[in-house]
Amino acid sequence: MKKFAHLIFFAVVSFALASCDSKRLYEENKDVPDGKWAAKDKMDFEFSVPDTSTYYNVFINVRNASQYQFSNIYLFVTTTYPDGKTSRDTLDCTLQDASGKWMGKGVGDLWDNQLLFKPSVKFPQAGKYKIEYEQAMRVDPLPYITDVGLRVERVQ
Repeated sequence: MKKFAHLIFFAVVSFALASCDSKRLYEENKDVPDGKWAAKDKMDFEFSVPDTSTYYNVFINVRNASQYQFSNIYLFVTTTYPDGKTSRDTLDCTLQDASGKWMGKGVGDLWDNQLLFKPSVKFPQAGKYKIEYEQAMRVDPLPYITDVGLRVERVQ
């Protein structure tokens, strides 16, 4: 019975914490298998935009281990709009500052970065969007990238 009470408690706390994030429209993070991101392995995220009059911030989430050998990561980011049209960006995402200190939040040897991709943007169409990442580094597979994700939040 005590285990069941703990389970209920953690479920309620998790729900309460999740509901406190009123700005979030969408957030998902995906594991990179074995922490080695092959260039051919695309990570895709789909979300729906209900309102074209609202401004949104779009973030790219990257989790890396301390053993990651670079200060940045290059990504090809393809956005597919509800009408099927696409746009493609090449991003240089900084993970370390000039002194070599990891940016973001660290726990143990893992570092979580939430990198602003599109600030204060209005989506031109309501409907389903797809954003796809490809790692564009010269190392393949790229070791010590453990997770990547996408966050879309309302600007308040």
